[in-house]
Amino acid sequence: MFGPFERKVAARYLRARRGERFVSVIAIFSLVGIALGVATLIIVMSVMNGFRQELLSQILGLNGDIGVYAAGQPLTNYDDISSRILKIPGVTAAFPIVQGEVLMSGPQGGALGGIARGITPQGLAALPTVSNHVISGNLSDLTGDGVIAIGGGLASQFGLTVGSTIQLILPQGKATIIGTIPSIQSFKVVAVFETGMQQYDSSFVFIPLQAAQTLFQQPNAATQIQVYVTDPDHDDAIKQAIQTTLASTPMRILDWRQNNDSFLAAVTVEGNVMFLILTLIILVAAFNVISSLIMMVKDKARDIAILRTMGASSGAILRIFLMCGASVGFLGTFIGFGLGTIFCAYIENIRQFVQKITGTPLFDPTVYYLEQLPAKLDWHQVTEVLLMSLALSLLATIYPSWRAARIDPIEALRRE
Repeated sequence: MFGPFERKVAARYLRARRGERFVSVIAIFSLVGIALGVATLIIVMSVMNGFRQELLSQILGLNGDIGVYAAGQPLTNYDDISSRILKIPGVTAAFPIVQGEVLMSGPQGGALGGIARGITPQGLAALPTVSNHVISGNLSDLTGDGVIAIGGGLASQFGLTVGSTIQLILPQGKATIIGTIPSIQSFKVVAVFETGMQQYDSSFVFIPLQAAQTLFQQPNAATQIQVYVTDPDHDDAIKQAIQTTLASTPMRILDWRQNNDSFLAAVTVEGNVMFLILTLIILVAAFNVISSLIMMVKDKARDIAILRTMGASSGAILRIFLMCGASVGFLGTFIGFGLGTIFCAYIENIRQFVQKITGTPLFDPTVYYLEQLPAKLDWHQVTEVLLMSLALSLLATIYPSWRAARIDPIEALRRE
């Protein structure tokens, strides 16, 4: 499509001589703008993907992929239901839990609202988010009455260690002849875990299932069956199989999408808005390509006229300026691709370096719920960004190239 003649002339026009520096500077700014736009878009979309993946992995790590809830009655036959669900292909774990809101108080005073979850030893072993992140103590000691496992954030806030005592206060309390008295129970800390998600480490505690049944006045009952599957993104068939298996028992079955629909919707909308906003950077750079090419065409009008009189066709002139503009766009796109991918690969190191230099926290875990800045490259999205940038760069060259091809050589030489 592009012959040696067009390539040589286009390469010559991209190398500015004395008196042509202004056009060259605009072309450089266009290249830098496209590169920065592509890099920024790749980085932001990767951080959004990483943020979504990390939060979902933490949420699903504690809350399960599918929840089976009793409909209008206590879930008393939870062992039978769990064993029936475990037989379904694709299910990796199913265990009962008792969960409720409590007020937690440390030995030095102070109080904090949180969630107490009663769980079996088998269920706790099926939670790698907790069982693989114990920083002190041992989860095997979480048996019997009066023992508890707490998060690292809660331990730091109350100054607790293994062997310390924490009180759980039930808001609804117990009814007595003198009125309702809050139910207060003391627990000994036997393990401290750190999931990496500040919200969970500061508000979740685990106690044995029987102790939770006593605390929440749910004798021989569970609040739900927590189910984990091999592929959470394709769990519709398993959800349908659970409904078929438990058809004789009134149940509510909710998957992780239904339980986190507001969060997923917010992340999706935010990602789409960020994509549109950052695309404007590339669009502005594309307009710079148009302006630089138009100025180049005006500056090279006499050269174009001479080339035409020497036999160059209007198509050859069109291809010369298409190559000039496309070279800027293509080079800027691939420079941006390299910058973006390298930045994503070392984003946590860069964050720590900048944080150390400035002395200002750039990623507060109490606000963003995560300890590290995540980034996950989605190559499908990266390909979309590259194709969009290349397409905009190519479209930006069409009008100036068309104008160059329509220059009348006689009129151009006469004006000179």
